[in-house]
Amino acid sequence: MTTGYVYHEIFGWHDTGTHAGLFPSNPAAGLQPLVHVENAETKRRLHELLVVSGLADQLVRLAPRAATEEEILRVHDRAHLDRVRAESLLPKGGDAGDGLSPFGQGAYEIAALAAGGAIVAVDAVLDGVVDNAYALVRPPGHHAEPQTGMGFCIFGNVAVAVRHAMAARGIERVAVLDWDVHHGNGTQKAFYADPDVLTISLHQDDVFPPRSGYRDERGEGAGLGSAVNVPLPAGSGDGAYLYAMDTVVVPALRAFEPQLVLVASGFDASAMDPMARQMVTSEGYRALTERLLDTAADLCGGRVVMSHEGGYNPSYVPFCGLAVIEAMAGVRTLDDPFLPIVSGFAGQDLQPHQREAVDAARSLLK
Repeated sequence: MTTGYVYHEIFGWHDTGTHAGLFPSNPAAGLQPLVHVENAETKRRLHELLVVSGLADQLVRLAPRAATEEEILRVHDRAHLDRVRAESLLPKGGDAGDGLSPFGQGAYEIAALAAGGAIVAVDAVLDGVVDNAYALVRPPGHHAEPQTGMGFCIFGNVAVAVRHAMAARGIERVAVLDWDVHHGNGTQKAFYADPDVLTISLHQDDVFPPRSGYRDERGEGAGLGSAVNVPLPAGSGDGAYLYAMDTVVVPALRAFEPQLVLVASGFDASAMDPMARQMVTSEGYRALTERLLDTAADLCGGRVVMSHEGGYNPSYVPFCGLAVIEAMAGVRTLDDPFLPIVSGFAGQDLQPHQREAVDAARSLLK
């Protein structure tokens, strides 16, 4: 198995400022300067773990390129692109659109490189240069909607790559699996009426965006049934996620028969993440990946591209990412030193209320 790997050090230079977690520092409100929750540490440390483990030496390094205006505008409107570009020229930068997603000077170029990195990964897989590919890009993208960025996302990296595969490469059916702990609202919105793009989101119920990602969000018009949401109760671990994979994700993929599968790969459903309350372990992510690869091998020649999204625990995210990329490459390097602890958390096994939530989503599959 040959796995492509997209990364550039400048992704760590995307500047989200000295926010107190989410909000700008404000002494009058008691908000002491700290660091924005979406910072470079988890991605930089994942890359460095890939190098230290030796796995990076077994990957095919792919150089990202900036997505063009034309490529970005297949998903986003002109006003959003122009505003981001203009604010990126300001000494203090701007915000992606929701007031919680700051960016510094030069953010447009870095965000375009992130979207272009996902495109490069898609092209490498479609050209047969690699069997599959992982794009470790930043800023993330799955919350960015056509008219605005939000949730730390500027441009929809996965959505831009999907439109590229369809418009420039002749791919007719694409499936997107999003296992970030937050609902993939931006990707869903981009394709909500498109019957040729299947979007599946596994996420913690009603975390972010608020009131988003419910089971009855199933697409509209010709796209009715092509959006699948599996909102999982808080506390869901490997058992619930693997049950959802086996009973919802795999059947949905098999029914849809995609020619290419993209994954919005967030690791904030992992144990110990500060932005949600799920308990997936590195071995859980490895098992999710192996099931996906087996399914994709049957459906589309194993053509799978992953683009990095969230994940905010700088100690644990790297081991979850390592497990996923190991599974993609078919090798093992370092053991997860946290696994003996996190695998023992109560609730890793599938619970009755979690089964009910997954079964409710399965009942809506077309």
